[in-house]
Order: sequence, then C-alpha cells, then structure tokens
Amino acid sequence: MIKIGQMNALRVVKEVSFGLYLDGDDWGDILLPNKYVPEGTQVSDIIDVFIYFDSDDKIIATTLRPRAKVGSCAFLKVIDVNPVGAFLDWGLDKDLLVPKPEQRRPMEKDKSYLVYVKQDNQGRIIASSKLDYCLDKSAVTYKAGDEVSVLIAESTELGNKVIINDSHWGLIHTSDIFTALSYGKRMPGYIKTVREDGKIDVVLRKMGQDSDTIRELAKRIMLALQKADGFLPLHDKSDSLDIMHAFGDSKKRFKSAIGHLYKQGEITIASDGIRLK
Repeated sequence: MIKIGQMNALRVVKEVSFGLYLDGDDWGDILLPNKYVPEGTQVSDIIDVFIYFDSDDKIIATTLRPRAKVGSCAFLKVIDVNPVGAFLDWGLDKDLLVPKPEQRRPMEKDKSYLVYVKQDNQGRIIASSKLDYCLDKSAVTYKAGDEVSVLIAESTELGNKVIINDSHWGLIHTSDIFTALSYGKRMPGYIKTVREDGKIDVVLRKMGQDSDTIRELAKRIMLALQKADGFLPLHDKSDSLDIMHAFGDSKKRFKSAIGHLYKQGEITIASDGIRLK
C-alpha cells in the first residue's frame, strides 16, 4: 500500500527517456523524473522515494527527503503568500501550502512557523498552524523515563510548551530548563510524568543519571577555572540564573559539583567565588 506524503520502498518497473516508472500498486505506475534517479539504478531495483503530488496534482516520486512528512510537525519558512494561502519551503520542488483557513493567524512572507503536515479532504498534502486541532487528543501510553522527540514551541508562565513525537502537547517546567531553548528546534527529551488529567511533563536529561551529570559538570567547572586564571565569581550562594548562564545547569547540581571538587581537594569555596587550589 502506497503511503502519500511518506517515504516508500518501491520497485522499478520500467525505464523511459524522462525517468523511471515505479510500481505504485493501486496507484498504478509512478514516475520518478530523471533528475532524481540514483546513478546505476536498473529495472527491478528497490529504491526509497517520497510520494507526493506535483503542481498538476499528479502523483509523483522523488528521492529528495522533505523537512516534514504527513503526520509530522516542522518549523518552516514562508516563501510566498497569495489569496489562497501561504507557501512553505519544505525542501521539494513544489512548495507546501497552508490554506488561509488553516492559518492560526495570517502568515507573513520570510517568517517561519510551526506547522503540522496532513492531507485535506481531497487527499492533497497541506500544512496547518492550528496545532491544537491537529495534535492527538487521545489518552497517551507514555511512561516516566521514555525517550521521546520534542519540538520546542512557545514559552508560558510555567515553562516551555513542546510537541512530543509530533502528536501530543507537553511542558518543560521552568525549574527543569537549564539551557537556552530555540523555538522550532527538535531535540531528544524524556517523559517526566503523565498526570491524571493527561497533561505531560518532559525533561531534557535522562532521569536517574544525576551522578554522571554532576561529574561532567565538575569537569566543565575545572576547565572554566583553568581558563579564568583559577577563579570564578560563583559559589553555593550565587543566583541560579547566573549559574545557568555560565554552565547551563541548575544551582542544585552546581552545588553538588563544587562540593565534589572541594572534597577532592581541587578547589576552595569562599564568599566571593571558587578558586583552584
């Protein structure tokens, strides 16, 4: 079964002057134009292609991999706007349309937006910035500690909203943010807890690895001290924001790391900062 808007492994059935035809099952033979044909490909070979519709709404294949596929979210740039909608650069010859009714607010050329890629009621591939309507509302099966993919969304009073595995909203609480988060960036995360109301809390570090994190932080503190002629104006009473700015980590772990270095005889801790012995 061919999956529109996805990568498919298809068999070459015929070679013509302008490309290759691939076995599209119920869709019939699907053209892969010459400019996308991998060198040395022959009839009967199996190749990975992305299936979508060209400017004439005819099904077509490409070996290019778009920045998003049907059922996924992405942070994409608007390259044109007209009365029909906004057109996004998703890495293919045909730009990705966000129809006006699918825009959370009017999109502007040269700005980038978080969107969800889907098929409309006619099967065409489109995008939508109305994420609340696109993401899955069903009960989740995540467990604490599960590794997930998170896409950074807007910040709130409680922390930073994220999209988990392109399907559910989650939140990284401010107390769990120890580095700058870039809107639209995709990164690994871990489920912290799934609440009774279905809301999901996420962290960016694997839980249960604090000892490894503290040792790694201690090494970075030593390197920073060496680069700063043996003194840093940070200590166990320093402001947590100053610590996060300097090392991208929490005050709690910073205190543990300098305590570890102090016990090893590597540093001294004073009211104005820490020093190499």
